[in-house]
Amino acid sequence: MRYSWSLLGLRAHFRCQLLLSSNSSHFQVLSNPNLPSLRYFSLLHKYPVHDTSIVNSRYCTPRMLSSEPEIGQKDSAHAVVFDIFSKCRDVDEIRKGLESSGVVISHDLVLEVLGKLESNPDEAIRFFGWVSGDYGEKLSSKSYNLMLGILGVNGRVEEFWDLNCDIKKKGYGISKSVQNKVLEKFEKDGLESEAERLRDVFASGSIDKSPEKMGSVVCKLVRKNVWGNDVEQQLRDMNVSFSSDMVKMILENLCTEPAKAFIFFRWIGESGMFKHDEQTYNGMARVLGREDSIDRFWKVVDEMRSHGYEMEVETFSEVLRRFCARRMIEEAVNLYVFAMAGGNKPSVDCLTFLLKKITVSKHLDLSMFSRALKIFTETGNALTDSMVFAVLKSLSTVGRIGEYNEVLNAMKEYGYVFSGGLKRKVAYQLSSTGKSDEANDFVNSLEASGCNSDNKTWAALIEGYCVAGDLAKASDCIHKMFEKGVDCCAGYALDLVVNAYCQKKRETDGSRLLCDLVDEKQLKPWHSTYKELINKLLVRGEFREALKLLGMMRNHEFPPFIDPFILYVSKSGTADDAIGFLKAMTSKSFPSTTVFLHLFEAFFQAGRHGDAQDFLSKCPGYIRNHADVLELFNSTRLVEAASPPPNLAS
Repeated sequence: MRYSWSLLGLRAHFRCQLLLSSNSSHFQVLSNPNLPSLRYFSLLHKYPVHDTSIVNSRYCTPRMLSSEPEIGQKDSAHAVVFDIFSKCRDVDEIRKGLESSGVVISHDLVLEVLGKLESNPDEAIRFFGWVSGDYGEKLSSKSYNLMLGILGVNGRVEEFWDLNCDIKKKGYGISKSVQNKVLEKFEKDGLESEAERLRDVFASGSIDKSPEKMGSVVCKLVRKNVWGNDVEQQLRDMNVSFSSDMVKMILENLCTEPAKAFIFFRWIGESGMFKHDEQTYNGMARVLGREDSIDRFWKVVDEMRSHGYEMEVETFSEVLRRFCARRMIEEAVNLYVFAMAGGNKPSVDCLTFLLKKITVSKHLDLSMFSRALKIFTETGNALTDSMVFAVLKSLSTVGRIGEYNEVLNAMKEYGYVFSGGLKRKVAYQLSSTGKSDEANDFVNSLEASGCNSDNKTWAALIEGYCVAGDLAKASDCIHKMFEKGVDCCAGYALDLVVNAYCQKKRETDGSRLLCDLVDEKQLKPWHSTYKELINKLLVRGEFREALKLLGMMRNHEFPPFIDPFILYVSKSGTADDAIGFLKAMTSKSFPSTTVFLHLFEAFFQAGRHGDAQDFLSKCPGYIRNHADVLELFNSTRLVEAASPPPNLAS
């Protein structure tokens, strides 16, 4: 006994449930026991889903409408769909799962899925049956023909003819391409009677009267003639049974001539031959969404909503991209506001895309920017870090970092609260690119809004100034940190600035900054900061400045840093320099004898015996009479005496 494919839609009417069998990998069907067994219905759920590639991700709710890589990638639509199919127990759960995941079942999606399932008839049957039950309005002549082709070329003859009977009732016919493919399969398998039957179907006029063929004839007539009474009469004489699919196809084929498409749209709706629905209104909106048809576009979409129809996600995405590509920013924002007021609200990524396009337009229109933010937040949404990062990145790519504050202030007005990461990024970006006034305004605005800049934000600001070479600003910022009571990372900030001064060979300025902060703010610099600065000062011959830092190191209880001083004094210092160094390194009168010995040895190694003797004369008595010191000097004299006299002849 054969049953029509339309029986698949009886699930909702008879409250059938799709239950995952606990003992097998396929779906079972529980239906009204008074109904006959639905062969196709069970076929839909006999086979588990294995091919997770059947849904193209472009049919999801739009994500990032930009060439830039996303901050966080989401799961692809096909993975989401099959995850839902594998876990959900009934059609209501499947529908809710798709809605919560943002996957939109559309006419184009159905075509794409079936196209990818050509060699997998069982999965195609399952998917097509589910769509026909829950989204029957999304099926068209193309959808049915794709399913026919899948059944025919895979040898599912009985199902092929059952479906063919069903599509005849809908006024559809078998397309030429499907006929050719299936006929070839029938002949190859030796099914001559089936092949002859298929030829008879076409001989009866299935091809000539198919929606595709008739739609093509209508398009040619409209395109090639000036609209008038003659064209209208010819259309009536065709006795075409216009369907939503056919009208939409005609409009799409007339997209290069929007004026003619609009005339046809109006005429067909007023002629009494067809009543427009959501599908045809959306088709007309896609055609008219361009600069030379903008008035008609808004008239059509307003009329569509007044009739209770919604703008489809695909329509919104396509027209929004077109508006933005053609720099129609005001129209793009108007479209976004329109869509947010409807049932199919754009995704968060759509707003991000729109904000980016507004910010990189020739002139930043803050009124448009704020208008988009307003409708977004008024519908219960909140601005996120990822959105703000994306917008700021777009400003950076067009060299308009100086407009950061304007954009950020607008976002704060609509509830955005800065995260620590974003504050640091903005502070660094502004200061490192020489936008000192904007950087100052940014910090002030944080404090004015109660979102105080933390220690890491100040550090990022200072680091940016160092990168930009504005060391005066960097130094001022460290002082301001203390004024604001944000000084827990002052040591890190000072290290940044000191190193920047050293790189510019301005070690003395770096040393003065350090000394000021130690004296005035009681800052304790890092040990590494002291060491780096002392080394650089001694290389530059700034012995007195370095000696001052050595005393400060001692006061901060850091280990004495003596090696560079010994090297400097032994090579170019005087006896007085040596005494000054020894006194600076200890809080006592003099350091241990070991340090004296190291310094004497360094003088001798540098060949400065006279300077060593002069240094010895200035040492305290206990050093001059120390046995190790006397032995060192005596051994040095013996070595000199044993050395051969110079060869005067040479």
